[in-house]
Amino acid sequence: MNTKDMFDHLAALFPDLELQLDEDVPCIIVPPDAIREVGLQLRDDEQLLLDSLMCLSGVDFADGTLGVVYHLHSMLHNHKLTVKVVVPVENPHVQTVERVWRTADWHEREAYDLIGVIFDGHRDLRRILNPYDWEGHPLRKDYEVPEFYNGMKVPY
Repeated sequence: MNTKDMFDHLAALFPDLELQLDEDVPCIIVPPDAIREVGLQLRDDEQLLLDSLMCLSGVDFADGTLGVVYHLHSMLHNHKLTVKVVVPVENPHVQTVERVWRTADWHEREAYDLIGVIFDGHRDLRRILNPYDWEGHPLRKDYEVPEFYNGMKVPY
C-alpha cells in the first residue's frame, strides 16, 4: 500500500477531518488536534497496522510554523508512511501519541526541548537534553545562543 492508498483509506474513515496529501514529499498532513485519533487508526486498522513509530522529529519551517513529522512502519505489511502535523509558532500545541506508540515518549520530549512543540496530554513533558531552566529552544531558526548560563560563559 502506498501513501496515496493510505491517504484515500484515511480520508474515507475520517470524512470530517481536513487531511491533506503532500505528493512532493509523500506524506499525509493531519490536523494537530486529531493526530492521536488518526494514530490509533493507523496502528490498529487491519489494512494498515503501522505498529512501529521509527522516528518523530520536530521541525522549524522558518515561516511562522513548526511541525512534527512521524515516520511509521508496519512490521506485518512492510509498508511505511510519513505523517506530518503543522502548528503556528505562537500556539505550538499537538496531541501526544505517547500512549499510541510508547517510543514517542522520549521523541516528544526531545521535540519539546529543542523546537518548543507542546504535546498536550504527555505524561512527563519536560526537557530531556538541556537543563530544566534553559531558556529558548536551540533548534529553532531564530534561536540565539546565550552568552552566559548561570554565570558561566557558554562556548560556541
